[in-house]
Amino acid sequence: MDMAFDHFAGAPDEALLVAFANGDQTAARLLATRLAPRAIGQAFRLLHDRAEAEDVVQEAMLRLWRIAPEWRQGEAQVSTWLYRVVGNLCIDRLRKRKRSVGIDEIAEPADDTPSVSDRMQDNARLQALSDALAEMPDRQAQAVSLRHLEGLGNPEIAEIMEISVEAVESLTARGKRTLAKILAGRKAELGFGND
Repeated sequence: MDMAFDHFAGAPDEALLVAFANGDQTAARLLATRLAPRAIGQAFRLLHDRAEAEDVVQEAMLRLWRIAPEWRQGEAQVSTWLYRVVGNLCIDRLRKRKRSVGIDEIAEPADDTPSVSDRMQDNARLQALSDALAEMPDRQAQAVSLRHLEGLGNPEIAEIMEISVEAVESLTARGKRTLAKILAGRKAELGFGND
């Protein structure tokens, strides 16, 4: 099986998707291995629930497998398509959640950091960021998360969110201001200096 993975190691995502559409399961496994971790990270940052994030990515990957035979190369990157679907599925879940479940009812995610004090500090920072993102308008939270947490560029975010680059810049700028306003006065509490 490792040799099959080696065969596809340098192949672009689009080639792997086409190989899967032609019946190659190894290509599908490699593509999922490449794309799923970052997609789960994106979903987790928006949903604040690891299991729910994994469910969203699983649904997005199933959609990708279904459309694989019709994939038109050169129109979009597979990763961009997947981020867009994950983002849309997350926003759908957030809208349902806002109608039915309060943020306090969602379980705190488990943390693997070895030091107790580091875990407490990281948890406080993550919770503050999660709470702040939850208070923000959904589109601002998505833009800020994709830009500053996932490290994507504005053109790719524009494609994922199906808006213009200028709209991404505006959403990101407004989102950063909103985030700063929400977190103002909490630097010392979260262990940050006056930098």
